[in-house]
Amino acid sequence: MIIAHLSDTHIDGHPRSAERTARVMDHLNALARPVDAILITGDVADHGEVAEYETAARLFASPTPVLVCPGNHDVRDAYRKGLLGDDSGGDGPINARHDVAGASFLLADSSVPGEDHGHLDAETLDWLAAELAAVPAGTPTFIALHHPPVALHHPVVDAMRLLPADPLAELVAAHPQVVAVLTGHFHTAAASTFADRPLRIAPGVVSTLRMPWEGAGPLATQSQPPGVAFHVYDDTGLLTTHYRVVP
Repeated sequence: MIIAHLSDTHIDGHPRSAERTARVMDHLNALARPVDAILITGDVADHGEVAEYETAARLFASPTPVLVCPGNHDVRDAYRKGLLGDDSGGDGPINARHDVAGASFLLADSSVPGEDHGHLDAETLDWLAAELAAVPAGTPTFIALHHPPVALHHPVVDAMRLLPADPLAELVAAHPQVVAVLTGHFHTAAASTFADRPLRIAPGVVSTLRMPWEGAGPLATQSQPPGVAFHVYDDTGLLTTHYRVVP
């Protein structure tokens, strides 16, 4: 199976973010071999306004299943209304399970309303534990959230990672069907490990983070094209990731 993974679209009232998001989605929708799922790991909107999510919903339209979780820029009630068509309101975590192409995707809400760092509250951890227990044995399972659970060697963004990460690590370690943890937030392609499983971070759509060793300059650059990760999971249980930019 092939998973296209993007993140941090930051849809706002300006055409730039919408154009870059549309460019990535058009590229994915035109692939010669369609992917099995499109995963978007948060910061869908920049200001958390309903109109931004309505724009995102139109941009995310695809014949391929599109799986989305919130990030720190997202506002839960507006996200529910504009992206999910849910008028019930509420500011509780937005967690979702999707079963696609023989795999399970557990999308956990790591956002903390009004804060930039990530956290999995008791409700979300209980939900994850219950869903992991319910997934049939042998089913490949991917856990997706916005905030990386490890330091990635950037002092600004590392301070806004998932804190604490130990509860998630304990869940992952206890469930061998978890193939990988997939996140965003970092605005640059990265790969690491977490609880002895692959950790893959999608590049940013709206901008690219400047790493400390790349010299002085702004925190992020808008001169680089948007990017996407392609995670390929094969019949041997091997996960391979290819990163691409979309000109």
